[in-house]
Amino acid sequence: MAEVARPHGVRGELKLKVYNPDSAVLMARPEIRLAYPDGRTESAVIRGVRRQPNALLLRLDGVSGREAADALRGVRVEVMRSILEQPEDDEFYVCDLIGCQVFLAGASYGTIKDVASYPTCDALVVVRSDGSKLEVPLQGDRVGDVDVADGRVELLNIEGLA
Repeated sequence: MAEVARPHGVRGELKLKVYNPDSAVLMARPEIRLAYPDGRTESAVIRGVRRQPNALLLRLDGVSGREAADALRGVRVEVMRSILEQPEDDEFYVCDLIGCQVFLAGASYGTIKDVASYPTCDALVVVRSDGSKLEVPLQGDRVGDVDVADGRVELLNIEGLA
């Protein structure tokens, strides 16, 4: 749903970068899970949430100061899949891309290990057949057909990417 961007103020409030700014899911204060970069997860309880332009401000039980909030920088905020709406036929949830097989010009190229979220766009983190990684911007000139049901993503162009 979101990622902790940074602390907000000195009382432990978190500024979130919300993946879908139009979503109201977190405003309902659902059960959430915090997913740390090292793979750990833990349940958390939302004490308060409010909107800010291009972000949400969130207060969690047990996070009571700026230092505690800063320790959560980069942590993903996740919700139960069952509370999300079904995506339309031509839509998908970014999290569903993880594990998909990647193809380039019809040939197997690798597997999506993660989706990195940057200020300008999201990027597919692809582990290539040789074990190296490549980040491919999730944009129409780079990514073609996405078939989540079949676990398949077709790349159009990786020119200029290292």
